[in-house]
Amino acid sequence: MNFNNGFSQNPQAFSEPCTNLYCNNPNCECGDQCKCTPNNQCGCNEANPQIFNLTKYVDELPIPPVLKPRWKNQFYTYYEINMTEFKQSLHNELNDTTVWGYEGSYPGPTIEVESGEIVYIKWINNLPDKHLLPVDYTVHGAHMDVPEVRTVVHVHGACVESESDGYPEAWFTKGFKQVGRYFRKQVYRYDNCNQACTLWYHDHTLGITRLNVYAGLAGFYLIRDQRERYLNLPSRKYEIPLIIQDKTFNKDGSLFYPKQPDQPIPELETSVVPQFIGETILVNGKVHPYLKVEPRKYRFRLLNGSNTRFFRMKLDSGQLMYQISTDGGFMQQPIGVTEIMLSPAERADVIIDFTNSEGKNIIMTNDAPTPFPSGVPVDGNTGTVMQFRVALPLSNIDTSVIPAYMVPLQKINEQEASKKRFLSFKKDMDKFGRPYMLLDNKQWDAPITENPKLGSTEIWYLINVSPDSHPIHLHLVDFQIIDRRDIDAEKFNKEGIIQYTGPAVPPAPQERGWKDTVRANPNQVTRIIMKFGPYTGLYVWHCHVLEHEDNEMMRPFIVIQ
Repeated sequence: MNFNNGFSQNPQAFSEPCTNLYCNNPNCECGDQCKCTPNNQCGCNEANPQIFNLTKYVDELPIPPVLKPRWKNQFYTYYEINMTEFKQSLHNELNDTTVWGYEGSYPGPTIEVESGEIVYIKWINNLPDKHLLPVDYTVHGAHMDVPEVRTVVHVHGACVESESDGYPEAWFTKGFKQVGRYFRKQVYRYDNCNQACTLWYHDHTLGITRLNVYAGLAGFYLIRDQRERYLNLPSRKYEIPLIIQDKTFNKDGSLFYPKQPDQPIPELETSVVPQFIGETILVNGKVHPYLKVEPRKYRFRLLNGSNTRFFRMKLDSGQLMYQISTDGGFMQQPIGVTEIMLSPAERADVIIDFTNSEGKNIIMTNDAPTPFPSGVPVDGNTGTVMQFRVALPLSNIDTSVIPAYMVPLQKINEQEASKKRFLSFKKDMDKFGRPYMLLDNKQWDAPITENPKLGSTEIWYLINVSPDSHPIHLHLVDFQIIDRRDIDAEKFNKEGIIQYTGPAVPPAPQERGWKDTVRANPNQVTRIIMKFGPYTGLYVWHCHVLEHEDNEMMRPFIVIQ
């Protein structure tokens, strides 16, 4: 990123040009020692903070508590969940950080339900009237005619009635004093018609999702079923959810979020940025934590909860991780992988076996550039996620297994599809000259064009001719990835014609399961297939890079009778 606006105007520029590709300081005096990164420029002012290195592996990994319901009987379960502002320690070398969270916790507590259990949740906004982070009032849905702080909660991946899905314009303020035009009810109903899977809940308010989630409004929502229990997987204290995010801090420990993009917009005090790249990695709300483990098998539920950053994670021991699930639940068989690739909002469950690693420290690393796949490489901070210390004695014999077979995966037949939709991602400029991405060349408010019939099967061709990968999420449905195929991007941009330049490539083994978020890669057509239901009504599909979602890369769709 180019933070030229903060530089001191030293007339004595360095005699030889700086060799660092990412340095934008015309007066750089670092020579070949320059260590600029896009978010951290030499000579810039405190508005764009210098990175400071926090010691790794000094804080233990927190494990979010499981939330107890207010009421539970044989018919339904009822929760009340408060959103508040509070201070929390994110690293012991930082002052406590002001964050937002559910039930006084960042990340929020884990909600655990049974498949088919009817759950009611009253989400309660008790946040202050002033936002914690810089709001851009030029972004659609965040203009001056709506309250600065408003929320609406989406359970990501849920099979849920439309009125309880967390539609971006169904927002509400403290005490429900003001509500968005699509607000329908204070208490949401979740029928949990999914199989056992790892879902998550997070804010979804039009125009400020990126700020609300970055402030801390996210947590796990786990669905369990009998089949899962029969599999004899690592469980209880040997099953650990990990929400992985990136953040940048000011020196006082407060959250830093940029007020301006690379090229500042002179007429605006605050402007949306095209992406957010944090300078350090947090897991469950701690910077580079460690986890003490026994020499046995553990199940980890991995979630990329970042705004923009992709993660490609490995263990520095070189050992395999056994992936057992995708976004929507168990795969047919586990697969041993050396790396796990997650774009924002994607999940994967893995089993890691520490049996023969007594006394070892194993580091989970990350090497995904940002933006993905051809952006800025990771550095010493962002190339590390967390540490596992195989330091605890074995408390009992490990009888858990990595099952040979889990669930049958019924592939949806392409012949069942009654409709094919060709949906492209197109770059455009707004009135301030800022680039943004559109889905199907339409803004959020354009008339609805995706109107699948209840029970129908459709194939969507996601056409990405931009240089970045976009994680595309559909509400309500799980889908299957059919394939990806390279296309001539120039021809598509000029003539709107899809000319394939390579063979169709099936999804990677790690993606062969039920998905609700898919990586649509640059210069490719990604095909997905899904059956719409079991509910009718208004839902959305969007890019899950939150800066894109907030700036028009989101569209409503309606499931009709």
